[in-house]
Amino acid sequence: MEAAASASSPMLVLLALSVALLVFHIGLQGVLSTRELGSQWNAGPRDDAREPKGALAGRAARTSANFRETYPAFVALALALVLAGDPAGWGLVGAWLWFVARLVYIPLYLAGIPYIRSLVWLVSLAGLAVMTGVVIF
Repeated sequence: MEAAASASSPMLVLLALSVALLVFHIGLQGVLSTRELGSQWNAGPRDDAREPKGALAGRAARTSANFRETYPAFVALALALVLAGDPAGWGLVGAWLWFVARLVYIPLYLAGIPYIRSLVWLVSLAGLAVMTGVVIF
């Protein structure tokens, strides 16, 4: 695959968007933790290992950790699909499924909505399964 063709791959665009989503997770967690623990804690070395006690900051931390659990699989599968030459087929559908579900998961988790949140998480896993299927078959 030529460099120009791979640079314009929709999968690589989605991969870049996923990095923005990762940064959003980190930023959200940081802002909510700083709001609770203060800017001196944030700017300092954090040697005292304080954790936020508020529900929203805790949820932001857990949703970020949950995202980071599946993110390496998404990155690996997205790159495998680009290398396999399937930048716009079913693999891309699976990737979008994963991405949109991960996006929807954030407000559901922050709001403390059960069951629907779990269903959305399963949709994200279905996206990874579709991507895996395309890579294997």
